[in-house]
Amino acid sequence: MPPVSPHPPHVPTPPAPPAPPPQCPPVSPCVPTPPIPPCPPRVPPCPPRVPRAPRVPPCPTPRVPPRVPTPCPPCPPVSPTPHAPPRVPTPPRPPVSPRPTPPVSPRVPRHLEAKLRGFLDRPSSWQSLEALARVFCCFHTPVTEYVVQHWQDDAFFGEQYLSGVNPVLLRRCSRLPPNFPVTPPMVAPSLGPATHLQREMEEGNIYLADYAVLEGLPTAEIDGRPTYVAAPLCLLHQRPDGQLLPLAIQLSQRPGPQAPIFLPGDPPWVWALAKAWVRSAEFHVHEALSHLLRSHLLGEVYALATLRHLPPAHPLFKLLVPHTRFTVHIAALARRFLLNPGGVFDRAVALGRRGLLRLLARGLRELPYAALVLPRDLRRRGVTRTRRYHFAEDARRIWAAIRSFVKGIVGHYYPCDGAVRGDAELQAWVGEIFRRGFLARRRSGVPSRLASARQLVTFLTMVIYSCSAHHAATNSGQFELGAFMPNMPAAMREPPPQTKAPLSEAQFLASLSAMNTTAVTLGVLWVLRNEPFDMRPLGCYPEQHFTEETPQRLIRAFQRRLAAISRRIRRRNAGLALPYAYLDPAAIENSVAI
Repeated sequence: MPPVSPHPPHVPTPPAPPAPPPQCPPVSPCVPTPPIPPCPPRVPPCPPRVPRAPRVPPCPTPRVPPRVPTPCPPCPPVSPTPHAPPRVPTPPRPPVSPRPTPPVSPRVPRHLEAKLRGFLDRPSSWQSLEALARVFCCFHTPVTEYVVQHWQDDAFFGEQYLSGVNPVLLRRCSRLPPNFPVTPPMVAPSLGPATHLQREMEEGNIYLADYAVLEGLPTAEIDGRPTYVAAPLCLLHQRPDGQLLPLAIQLSQRPGPQAPIFLPGDPPWVWALAKAWVRSAEFHVHEALSHLLRSHLLGEVYALATLRHLPPAHPLFKLLVPHTRFTVHIAALARRFLLNPGGVFDRAVALGRRGLLRLLARGLRELPYAALVLPRDLRRRGVTRTRRYHFAEDARRIWAAIRSFVKGIVGHYYPCDGAVRGDAELQAWVGEIFRRGFLARRRSGVPSRLASARQLVTFLTMVIYSCSAHHAATNSGQFELGAFMPNMPAAMREPPPQTKAPLSEAQFLASLSAMNTTAVTLGVLWVLRNEPFDMRPLGCYPEQHFTEETPQRLIRAFQRRLAAISRRIRRRNAGLALPYAYLDPAAIENSVAI
């Protein structure tokens, strides 16, 4: 049987045409792109934003190119460009390399810094007093003008003990110290025929300025030559008209042929040099003890103890924190730029850093609590009835105003002495100040615990006064009274004179600070006297830590009392040839902020 031919069945292949392509047409309806056109309607909303473009068209074509970063390429070729030749004289910049030892901080005005920089490389003596006055004549104030004109006057020399930057040193002398053998005949020409030395001492008109704290301290070498510091004794007499005049000066604590007693009747430049040595000693005691120690270093202790032991909700934190503003920061800057090895003290001050640290340690050991409490200090020094003592007059009123304010705050929050004794945070605060600030020295009289509200009021008043009024009294006049170097020499370059042989002006200037150290000192004094731009006067409390009505009422009363003191000071100053405005409450910073 022949095999069936497979061809016929092969015919069924046509059914293959029914391929799904026919379903493609239905896809075409899905393709309707017409729905896409709705996008264009979204484009119109964009045009409304285009109107902002008109800002660009005004300078599109001409100015767009300059805005493109293309201008940067011309910068590199600045050196070869034709504009460079005029700048080629920039090589003189190498001399500016001595900048590694800048004299002052960036806060010194450019005109002053430029003026001073010309003297930084001149370790020589000033040619004349006129040259010294002429160089710094453009940095004057009414007070500096007065200093230049009167620095040699005995009356101005004595007045600075009452209204200068260190008005806390003078003490009444009822008996001459054994190491200061002044005799009545020596001072008779100065006292006049109507009186004598013993009578004036009994009447309380003789005063003593003793700088024994400086004896034996090491000094620095400046510009390769030694510098010197004396420990003088100065006897002064206050006349019936209130003038305080120097009677006798001894430049050593050890009397003898090598330490003559200088008198106003000595040759003019000899007497002027003796007074300059006293003023140099005054510079060191003022800067190290009255200013740095009592205001800055102890102020830092008060501030850190407050931050460590009194929580923000504590009433004493609210009372004290405005008086600690910037204190820690300023102390850190002082250690970095002034007290650091090779800093200002090593470059311009006779004691140098090593002598300064020795002086601070000695001064702290001898600092009693009574010296920090103003009324006790005035009684301790016997100057409660000293005439024309403007510092004491103003300081007493400010102390009383602060004490009244503090007493109200303490009375509101501590109804009895038991509340003071039971406040653990308060006692920890006082204890840290005693240990850290006064090295736990019982003989200093500083309390380690407070047992009554009265003690607390006194202690708080002392802290606020030290951080505000005392700092203002010892800081604000530094530039004005020290700008003319002979009035406050920072470094004496010759040893104290041992004879009264006549001197010339050139020999006088050879003993005083050199040109470069004068420039460095002046720059620093300018910075220290510059008031901060955001100064907050005493009694100004913008943070309003106290929200209760009673403390707010006490603050307003404190501010009114300070305003009355300010008006009184200004009325008095209007009649003075040399006004004393350093304790005007409007000029007192709330804290050690500079």
